[in-house]
Amino acid sequence: MVNITFVQPDGSLVNVDAKVGGTLMEAAVNNMVKGIDADCGGACACATCHVYIADEWKTKIQAPEGMESDMLEYAHEPDESSRLSCQVRVTPEMEGLVIRVPSQQS
Repeated sequence: MVNITFVQPDGSLVNVDAKVGGTLMEAAVNNMVKGIDADCGGACACATCHVYIADEWKTKIQAPEGMESDMLEYAHEPDESSRLSCQVRVTPEMEGLVIRVPSQQS
């Protein structure tokens, strides 16, 4: 298990243990992280699991692929740190990862 922290829009922290090989979205949903709606269940067919990943973590996380990049256009206020948490697989290198949850999902 890998410890990951989700930062809520109000600044509160939600620490979860994420299963290596699972997705960030699964870790959020399994731990009832508020603000990760995951309406499509991880099929990359919506943008309701949108999160922001800090620049210092980008080298430890696989880059987004075409389908995710296209779907991010539908996310609420996407920026260069935006990812769909359903498309990010948890690896041991993510120990201590901090993720910001947006104020709303699309």
